Amino acid sequence: MRNKKLPKCFFAVFFVFFLSILPASSFGQAPGSSPRTVIAASTVLDGKGGTLHDVRIAIDGSKIAAISAADPGPVDYDLRGLTVLPGWIDAHVHITWIFGKAGKNAGTDGTSPDDAYRAASNAWLTLMAGFTTVQSVGAPNDVPLRDAIADGILPGPRILTAVQPLEGKGAATGTPDEIRAFVRKQKAAGADLIKIFASESIRLGGGMTLSREQLNAACDEAKKQGLRTLVHAYKEAVRAATLAGCTEVEHGTLASDDDLKLMAEKGVYFDPQCGLVLENYMLYKNRYLGTSGYTEAGFAAMQNIIPMDHEIVQHAAGTPGLKMVFGTDAVAGAHGRNAEEFIDRVRDCGVDPMSAMVSSNSLAAEAMRMDDQIGSLAPGMRADIIALDGDPLKDITAVRRVVFVMKGGVVYKSLSHGAIPAYGGVQP
Repeated sequence: MRNKKLPKCFFAVFFVFFLSILPASSFGQAPGSSPRTVIAASTVLDGKGGTLHDVRIAIDGSKIAAISAADPGPVDYDLRGLTVLPGWIDAHVHITWIFGKAGKNAGTDGTSPDDAYRAASNAWLTLMAGFTTVQSVGAPNDVPLRDAIADGILPGPRILTAVQPLEGKGAATGTPDEIRAFVRKQKAAGADLIKIFASESIRLGGGMTLSREQLNAACDEAKKQGLRTLVHAYKEAVRAATLAGCTEVEHGTLASDDDLKLMAEKGVYFDPQCGLVLENYMLYKNRYLGTSGYTEAGFAAMQNIIPMDHEIVQHAAGTPGLKMVFGTDAVAGAHGRNAEEFIDRVRDCGVDPMSAMVSSNSLAAEAMRMDDQIGSLAPGMRADIIALDGDPLKDITAVRRVVFVMKGGVVYKSLSHGAIPAYGGVQP
């Protein structure tokens, strides 16, 4: 992707946009004048696989101050009867990927005010769906959105971004020294991590597009710069990325069981997708077809890939010690529907519901090296807290019914029981 210089007005329009369409209360209510906000909860998933019952969660500012047994004192938010858990983390989104003004796929290159509005909407929908942190892997436009949210100008999830990805194009990508220079350039541009394309699209067969020497250089230089690496990899590229010491492998379709075992042995995080991204392409086929990279042949290939994706997630879930995190690869049309990936994993791939929750909480936070800040509910952690109308351990579709969202101690959503219909997804 081209690293375009963004116009100065880009994303400045966000603030005006939200003022015009949202009630003031929608920006989130900071904790009241009292020094502490208290939440009452009857069922709490702690983000690490444990369950707490009948507790009070006390919040000072942006952090959890204490979690204690329930007492008869007053509370600010009564979430009893709901399932309370840490805000979800999506390890792989494209937050500024939009449908353009004509309704067609516009990718992540947009620089007009209209494009900014649409990207802001993606961020808002994602937060309202319960995702308080996302990793957006590959677009310069991510940076101003990330910074606007971090500065409190816009509501949205906490964003980590790769800025511009390393596009794998064989020898044309550059020498190992040129690749190292590219990694340093991304760090200077504000990257939180490095995204590497080591394979072509699975729609085109998923063949390897970087040599082992190029991949080794990219991941080694990122380590030297203190950055993590996420590698888009299929088939043989999965093993190559693992042996190169990369941090996380994305997708992984057609990897062998031995490849999965090797990832487990090396401590490499794995982020396969079970369904949402391909389902989203099918849902919005008319908006994607005919735009760059999307053909009838490609859509036919995607239909055939869905069972392969189910298989890789099933095998990953059955590989001892493999750290499978939660990521959706959310593109235009999927933002705000990220939680559908939970349902796909549990329903179609047999993933244990608690494991699915942990994959988007403490495990995802660990993969991002932020497990001392987010991903679990404990004193000292950031107050990223959501509540579901239902129990996802018994009925995974409860993930569609997010009725409470707090990020960093600020409440952005607080609805009553039954406020969200049985299917709470964003409709086409």
